[in-house]
Amino acid sequence: MSIRTSEVLWAQRSDKVYLTVALPDAKDISVTHEPEGKFSFSAKSVQGESVGFSFELFEKIVPEGCKTKVGSRNIVCSVQKAEEGWWKRLLKLEGKPAPYIKVDWNKWRDEDDEDSIGSDMAPEDEITISGGEAESSDDDGILCMFYHS
Repeated sequence: MSIRTSEVLWAQRSDKVYLTVALPDAKDISVTHEPEGKFSFSAKSVQGESVGFSFELFEKIVPEGCKTKVGSRNIVCSVQKAEEGWWKRLLKLEGKPAPYIKVDWNKWRDEDDEDSIGSDMAPEDEITISGGEAESSDDDGILCMFYHS
């Protein structure tokens, strides 16, 4: 069985990197973050295909500060940087990134613009994913979140 990739849009703030994975109605979502900057994503598409990717981010991150929000059309991962500052690129490796990684111009902010913009992820909408399972405070176990861009 082969694993395919899905489009990943990225944007940053001085303290976070946002990764948006375009995968409608994803199931079995697993996101892992390691302090040295390794980021891994896997899920199943509606058609049952395995979707995944893994890469080394430009700098170190704080896994405990990373959050994942699952929507009906995409998954948004907020990755906390270990040190505040603007990265010159997303990945540690120099050169052109994989073709499935693109800039998220809807979320992009320049360093000068950051002070006037709030967080793109409201705390009440966050879902923490650990061990491949989404954790939600819903008593009936139904997970229903929407992401509006």
